[in-house]
Amino acid sequence: MKSYIDPCLTHSDTVVLKNLLSEIDDQDNDPLDDKKTIEILSAFNDPKNDEFEPTIFASWDLKGLPENLTDTRKVPPSSAGTEQSKVVSADESKSPSQLHAFQDSLLRYYVSWALKVVRRPTDVVFLTHILIYLSTSVPSALYLYYRFSWVHAVCHWIMTGWYCGAFTLLLHNHIHNNGVLSKDYTWLDRVFPYILEPLMGHTWDSYYYHHVKHHHVEANGPDDLSSTIRYQRDELYDFSIYVGRFLLFVWLELPLYFLRKGKSSLAIRAAVSEFTSYGFIYLMTRYNFKPTLFVLIIPLIQMRIGMMVGNFGQHAFVDEVEPDSDFRSSITLIDVPSNRYCFNDGWHTSHHLNPRRHWRDHPLAFMKAKKQYQEGRALVFHNIDYIMITYRLMKKDYDHLARCLVPIGDQIGMSHEEIAAMLKTKTRRFTEENIRRKFHKA
Repeated sequence: MKSYIDPCLTHSDTVVLKNLLSEIDDQDNDPLDDKKTIEILSAFNDPKNDEFEPTIFASWDLKGLPENLTDTRKVPPSSAGTEQSKVVSADESKSPSQLHAFQDSLLRYYVSWALKVVRRPTDVVFLTHILIYLSTSVPSALYLYYRFSWVHAVCHWIMTGWYCGAFTLLLHNHIHNNGVLSKDYTWLDRVFPYILEPLMGHTWDSYYYHHVKHHHVEANGPDDLSSTIRYQRDELYDFSIYVGRFLLFVWLELPLYFLRKGKSSLAIRAAVSEFTSYGFIYLMTRYNFKPTLFVLIIPLIQMRIGMMVGNFGQHAFVDEVEPDSDFRSSITLIDVPSNRYCFNDGWHTSHHLNPRRHWRDHPLAFMKAKKQYQEGRALVFHNIDYIMITYRLMKKDYDHLARCLVPIGDQIGMSHEEIAAMLKTKTRRFTEENIRRKFHKA
């Protein structure tokens, strides 16, 4: 299988994709090659290993920085500030220019401090994003209320649209792991979501209640309010109903779901968080409508549509034989912006297998469980993101989707036409009778 490998891929994506493509070309599963890939990924995530690199920026890796800046990857396993400072500032060589010297010094000081703030040494990027949002989105929103202009409002909306995907996946890591910062910075860990959530289109705490306490419990099954199984997943009408239902009724359906499950405390908390957010938006609208439209209302609508488009793509392909399998009801994306800019969001099957798995561990976990993915007939795609999967499905473009599939296991021997036909069988609507049989519903 000849395939273009994007040079802008994350390091882990590149390693895994090369492993899978070599297996397809050779038609052979070499355990030694798998072992080497696992060793590379393990070293990349191990602070004690010389090959370890913390993630500082989403847009590029340390190896993409000027050579004099890249020694910051030698981050120590110790959390002691003195030890960190010693290793981070180990390279005393002259910078080629004053500008590089300044950049070098600034980056070293930032990484040295950030390592004391984040919970895991891999996660400097989380603090980077938090600081960017607090220093740009918040002042911009406040200034719109102070002195509104249409040009500023549109620019603020564009900025929010650029930020909201990465912020949502930062929040995703936060809610699954009860924070992302160290104990000394618990105050910031607790406060920043409440400041930023409304600005990015989230209602306070609703993502936690819907995603952690509901979606991961039901796992796209019959009782999941965002389940795709009752929809024909390549029909625009069904997709419109799916998105519209969430937009118009999630405020009611989520508390009612918790009540049906006997979780009255969660029902009350979910309702309070949702209605408190709506109340805040209403008060801000009464105070000053025009900035509120761009700061709170449009981001909310935009975020909820985006989340449903994404979730639809994540769970569009559901196996007709074993739909309750995490391997067969979700997918894995390798060569995608979601992994570069949104903290490995493409590794969705791995996330469902272990919702608390650290975002940097997904590629390694995939390689360790590669045989299970193959036997489970999991679907792995490259060079297509969730939104584009949804778009291609609306066009019924199974030919393009088949070209984006990375065959694993028995799929390697299938022709292009057979792969396209196989994908089409996994987007069919489940009848209520099928749901009762497949999900063992009474």
